[in-house]
Amino acid sequence: MKINKIFPIAGMLTMLLLGHTACDESKILEQTNPNAPAASTFWQTADDAKKGIMGAYAPFTDIWYYTRFEVFVSDYRDDLVNGYGTSERTAAGQFAGVPESNAAFWVWAAMFKGVSRANDVLANVPDIDMDQSAKDNILGEAYFIRAFNYFNLVNTWLNVPLIIVPAGEILNTREVPQADPAVVWEQIEKDLLEAQKLLPSDWSETDKGRVTNMGATAMLGKAYLYQKKYDEAKAAFEKILDPASGYGLEADYRDNFREASENNKESLFEIQLLADGNQGWCADCASHGTGAAFHQDLAPQSYTGQDGMRINQWALDLFLDETTINGEIDPRAFTTLFWNTTETTTYQGDVLQSATYEGTSFQDAYGATDQRIFASKHLDFEQGYSAASIGWHFSGNNLRLIRYADILLMYAEAEFELNGSTQVALDAINEVRARVDMPAFTTLTMQDIRDERVKELSLERSRYYDLLRWGLVKSRIADNSSIKSESGGTGAYQPGREYMAIPSIELDNSDVFTQNPGYNN
Repeated sequence: MKINKIFPIAGMLTMLLLGHTACDESKILEQTNPNAPAASTFWQTADDAKKGIMGAYAPFTDIWYYTRFEVFVSDYRDDLVNGYGTSERTAAGQFAGVPESNAAFWVWAAMFKGVSRANDVLANVPDIDMDQSAKDNILGEAYFIRAFNYFNLVNTWLNVPLIIVPAGEILNTREVPQADPAVVWEQIEKDLLEAQKLLPSDWSETDKGRVTNMGATAMLGKAYLYQKKYDEAKAAFEKILDPASGYGLEADYRDNFREASENNKESLFEIQLLADGNQGWCADCASHGTGAAFHQDLAPQSYTGQDGMRINQWALDLFLDETTINGEIDPRAFTTLFWNTTETTTYQGDVLQSATYEGTSFQDAYGATDQRIFASKHLDFEQGYSAASIGWHFSGNNLRLIRYADILLMYAEAEFELNGSTQVALDAINEVRARVDMPAFTTLTMQDIRDERVKELSLERSRYYDLLRWGLVKSRIADNSSIKSESGGTGAYQPGREYMAIPSIELDNSDVFTQNPGYNN
């Protein structure tokens, strides 16, 4: 059972810490909801504690977060995706985002909603008389959720406030400062170390999808890697690579993107999406959609009601620059991309070919001469949907955010940074390649690792942040206007715009916030 079925129960427990303070010109909007539970009467029982932690998970399935809008601050900014049209959604990708952007603020607000709810859990659950093991697990989840959201915030906006107490304990929100990013990273590490100690190794079948201690360990290793703490990252990843962890690669690469194989042994954390027929845009309110609305923004043109996007040619070229041990196209290419080819690959007993909804070939969809490339990953073709244009939230296919294959590649990277092309690094990357019948490397370069991450992890919300941590955003994207040609190029780039603009609503409601570099002229 997907745990987000009970998220809306706790959806009104806490309010967003930042942002809603902007509505102070009309006291009419500040009425108390008599049906909303108060903190003084709510945090009493074990059931309250569970509802509280479900409320902390809930923003992940908000339309403004992973259900849809987060894709515009991650994948839509990378060097694969060339978004059609000029709008708030594509602006950040061409470095033209503005502080007034609603789309960017909505993502910021959803992330801070998760932080705020985690803070409430951490402040109130310790005082509840309940089973200690269950209490520890819930507190571990809250530490993880706070750290996960701050990981996203510091990588997207860099200069963010660090808030680790409930909103009600802050006397003057206008005086809350932005924290030194190094301090935010320290808090992320601290929270994930606590989560490691408190989280269980697994959950019962009815609670599948709740984060485990290995999920926290994976996030901790990733945080270390992003800070170039390679020894610490390698040590964290080794805990997951130990066979005793219970995690490993799925035999079939495609099982990471199928609804029927969610929460499998390769997945360390995924967003629990649910296609229950609900629609609507009311954040994580009850009876509103928590399905994969972002499919609208990945689907090929004419298969979506949105502007959509195409994939840049270099990505397909990278997939085609080598063949499998059988002389065929890398099977991951057919899972990831939809392009004009009649070639096939035999994989796991199936013949893979370039196809989209209802098995439509590229030639049947666009003709024999069209050379555009579109996305295919995540689009859940096997559920019988005719097209992404049938409506929002139509797919319940979970979004996998931390996979064992990613751990292997990050482990190989940490080892390479420490010791070069060792057998340890080779074994890790070759395990990923062997799963898809790609020949083993006998020596390794950093570019090999970077390229393998593209082939394995494209459209999984990591590529832009890889470029950012490698210092390659300018050279790969800003200096190549063709990468964003469909939305006007990259001429708006200024140093500092690798990060998003601090939302103007936050600047207006703070006496101490400053705008990020690159957005003041």
